[in-house]
Amino acid sequence: MSSVIQLRGIEKSYFMAGQAIPVLKGIDLDILKNEYVALMGPSGSGKSTLMNILGCLDSPTKGMYNLNGHDVSTMSDDELAEIRNTQIGFVFQQFNLLPRLTAAENVALPLVYAGISKKERIDRAMVALEKVGLADRSHHKSNELSGGQIQRVAIARALVNNPAILLADEPTGNLDSKTSVEVMELFGKIHSGGNTVILVTHEEDISQYAHRVVRLKDGNIETDTLNKSHR
Repeated sequence: MSSVIQLRGIEKSYFMAGQAIPVLKGIDLDILKNEYVALMGPSGSGKSTLMNILGCLDSPTKGMYNLNGHDVSTMSDDELAEIRNTQIGFVFQQFNLLPRLTAAENVALPLVYAGISKKERIDRAMVALEKVGLADRSHHKSNELSGGQIQRVAIARALVNNPAILLADEPTGNLDSKTSVEVMELFGKIHSGGNTVILVTHEEDISQYAHRVVRLKDGNIETDTLNKSHR
């Protein structure tokens, strides 16, 4: 299997009062096409920083990041924005839907930036909503949907560009346990459909849905193990 993500010697420091504060200290990581990986670690371990670099929201201070054959570690902000739009789907804890838009319009939003015609945008949004079982709610606004449905709309929006990877940051953080299970089962289906899924979570039970768990501690990878239940 080919690697969709290759990290070599990734370091990230933030500068405060003229001093470099190292957050990532030389991360090497390969994620294969169609893997399902959970990133875990306590607060301050560097997992959010690593997530931002994987999602091309931030650039490393040092090291090489190859995403689907593109070396993104040296790209300009405009090039990174293009990669984000075409290669990566994001699912956030806060959902980040626009309340005035319908579910279908929210899902179609990334396609506006890609310059796709309105008819094709809505067609593709409906296909994505179908995948998450919400085609019948396409005309509803977020105040007419439950928390779980809102997160499904957010997942459909992440899928609408057919991204190489789906990045989910604490996707069940604002959901009750029953809805969390439904959302995680949906991620399992999406993974089975051929998507590479990377999940950031601090919850052990949520990490068990992934097939591989990478644990960070103090800016380093502490362990990288396959989940026994999926072997």
